[in-house]
Amino acid sequence: RCIQQIKEAGAKACITLNPAASTIELILDEVDRVSAMTVNPGLGGQSFIEGALRTVEQVADWVSQRGLSVDIEVDGGVKASTIAQARNAGANAFVAGTAIFKHDEYKTPIEELRTAAGRGASLAE
Repeated sequence: RCIQQIKEAGAKACITLNPAASTIELILDEVDRVSAMTVNPGLGGQSFIEGALRTVEQVADWVSQRGLSVDIEVDGGVKASTIAQARNAGANAFVAGTAIFKHDEYKTPIEELRTAAGRGASLAE
C-alpha cells in the first residue's frame, strides 16, 4: 500500500535490500529502483562486500526476465576499483560517498568513477 501511495503522489518508489533479494520479488513490478547495500549500513568508508553482488545479479535477472524498467543501484564501498564489478553484476546506478568526499575537489574522482563504470551509468552524488 505504501508503494501505491508513493506512486499516486507522483514520486518514484525505491526499495533497499540488505542483503536478501528474495524478499522483494513479489513487489519488483511496483518499484522504480532497487538499492542493494554493498556495505553494512551505518558508517562511511567501509569495504565493498563482493558477496552482495549475488543480490544485484538476482535482481538484474528478474528485471530482465520480466522486461521491467527498474534501476538497480549499489550503495556502499563504491570506488573506481569496485564500480565495474557492480556494473557487470547488473547495476546501473551507484552511490559513492568516501570515494568522492575524501578529496579536496570532487570533479576528478567523479570522472574516474564514471569512466570505471562505463557509459550510461548514473552516479548519485
